[in-house]
Amino acid sequence: MLRADGLIGDAIAQTGHDDFGGATFRIGLDQLTSSLNESADLTELGTDILAMRLRGLLANRLRIENIYRLSPEIGDERVEGPVFVVGLPRTGTTALSQLVAADPQIRSLRVWESADPVPPPEAATQHNDPRIAATAEGLELMYATFPRMRSLHNETATGATECQDLLGMEFATAHFDGMARVPAYMRWVVSANMRPAYEYHRRVLRLLQWHCPPRLWHLKTPVHLLSLDAIIDVYPEARFLWSHRDPAEVIGSVCDLIAYIRSWASDRDDREELGQQQVEHWAEALRRGLAFRASGHEHRFADVHFAELNADPVGTVERAYDRIGLSLSGVGADRMRAWAADNARGSQGAHEYSLADFGLVAEEIRRNFAFYLERFPA
Repeated sequence: MLRADGLIGDAIAQTGHDDFGGATFRIGLDQLTSSLNESADLTELGTDILAMRLRGLLANRLRIENIYRLSPEIGDERVEGPVFVVGLPRTGTTALSQLVAADPQIRSLRVWESADPVPPPEAATQHNDPRIAATAEGLELMYATFPRMRSLHNETATGATECQDLLGMEFATAHFDGMARVPAYMRWVVSANMRPAYEYHRRVLRLLQWHCPPRLWHLKTPVHLLSLDAIIDVYPEARFLWSHRDPAEVIGSVCDLIAYIRSWASDRDDREELGQQQVEHWAEALRRGLAFRASGHEHRFADVHFAELNADPVGTVERAYDRIGLSLSGVGADRMRAWAADNARGSQGAHEYSLADFGLVAEEIRRNFAFYLERFPA
């Protein structure tokens, strides 16, 4: 059983701090723990995994707030942009994100600093910070324990990562559904006011850039599509790179990834339910994204198509940059080419899955996404 009060008490004892910088996070934490207890069918190991994950987010939030208490001037930091990479999962968002992260004018959220943001990084030591080695060891342990994960979603300690932990410290992100079955929590999070989550998101970015510029950020996670209004409220200068690919080619892959990660924490087999839920979830995300664009925000977006990104990574990014008012330097282009050369598609192994395992049929998926495919044909 996961209890919010107990997790909070553990985090306070672990860090020696008790100021969370406000109480809005408690709404999501209560929703999440309740849903995990009611619906996730966690094993004993699964309960330990989720408890460690939630305690870690709480502890990081406490440490962040302590730094702000000691150095309140951090709140005056101006976050530029950001440039958000969005789109359905498995549409090339990771490759696009890593290419953008290679651009020296861009500040990206790296795996090691997302996992352990305090003390905030320093420009002089950002490439040899001891947390990099510790994070790399943790990743290798995960891949050794769960070997399929390397081909499903390979990360390095210094590579750019999704900003799910920044939203996670407010306990308002659909990413938790990828860890365990939490239908009630998902109903809450897709209808919640997400502005507090993005305000905390910005609070963490201010801390991370304080002694470690640049300040033009790039962030990535597909779930941003659900909350573009809240993003603009918090980041009025935000721009978006939206990746596109046939939904029938990605939804099964999404389901397989989630099913694998959920299997670490539960023996429950909910693959057919998961298939339908993911179709509905991502159709709603795309509807919200298209509606947002149509409401006067088209100028904020550049579209990046999966086939074009694979065929010409640097040229595709350069054209997308131009659409949103950025320029790619020669150094940036060279670094992107180097990343692309070192990370050929499929270099970590093939990802094999069956749509039928999740009760899905390609033609039916396309019918559910017809409104999207009308604008962005496969």
